[in-house]
Amino acid sequence: MHTPKKTQPAERQRPLTAEEAERTAAMFKALGDPVRLRLLSAVASHQGGEASLGDISDVGVSQPTVSHHLKKLEKAGLLTSERRGTWVCYRVEPSVTAAMGRMLATWG
Repeated sequence: MHTPKKTQPAERQRPLTAEEAERTAAMFKALGDPVRLRLLSAVASHQGGEASLGDISDVGVSQPTVSHHLKKLEKAGLLTSERRGTWVCYRVEPSVTAAMGRMLATWG
C-alpha cells in the first residue's frame, strides 16, 4: 500500500496590504489573457531571456495587437523593455515573477 508523502506547509506571510493587492491584481489580470500569457512565455523561453517583437510576434494576432499586449505586460510590471536603435527588446522582470510565485506557494 502506498502512503501519501507528507509535505511541509509553506511559510506563511502576512496578508497583502491594499496597495500590494492592487499591484498584484493588475499582474494577474494581465496574465488572464491567453495572448499575453503566450507572449510572456515566449520572452521567458527565448534564448538569453530577451526577445524583440520580431522574435515573438507569431501568436496568431496582428503586430499592432502584439505591441498592445506587450505594453499591458510592461505596465503590469511583468516585462521590462529597452530600446536598441530601431528595436525594442523585452525581458521578463524576474523579481516580480519570483515574488508572485512565492506568494502563490504560501497559499498552497
